Amino acid sequence: MNSHPYLRAYLAGIFVPTLFLPLLLIFVVMRLVYQVPVPVERALIFPVAIVPLLWGLWNMLWLWSAPRTHAPVGLHGAVLPLVLMPLGATLATCLGILTIGADGVTWFQVCHVPYTLIVPVFLAAVAGYYLVWKYIVGFANRVLGIA
Repeated sequence: MNSHPYLRAYLAGIFVPTLFLPLLLIFVVMRLVYQVPVPVERALIFPVAIVPLLWGLWNMLWLWSAPRTHAPVGLHGAVLPLVLMPLGATLATCLGILTIGADGVTWFQVCHVPYTLIVPVFLAAVAGYYLVWKYIVGFANRVLGIA
């Protein structure tokens, strides 16, 4: 089946992040029902709209570059946080959700996170992305006949 391989790659790429979209409803319920004073709806723009799009495009990029680079899909996916985290931080800063300071970042002017905590979280994200891309996205790629 060689018809539309990039469309199939896009669909395999968006598979994982769209599974987590219903979990984001918890934050909307907290804001609307329990009147949490943090405007989470502004923070949901990135994970709801942009993250699945980038995962699909990233998988299309892997499909295009795999014959040239021979990079495994897990390694290719582990690079994605290097793209997503700066994009997310830039968007959050522009929307007034994130304030970058000298000793850390502050979310919603309420939650302060020091840089010493951001580094291990980033490394854990890279490891998690590697595993998700290697096993789940790689499986979806095989099922759709593009791996």
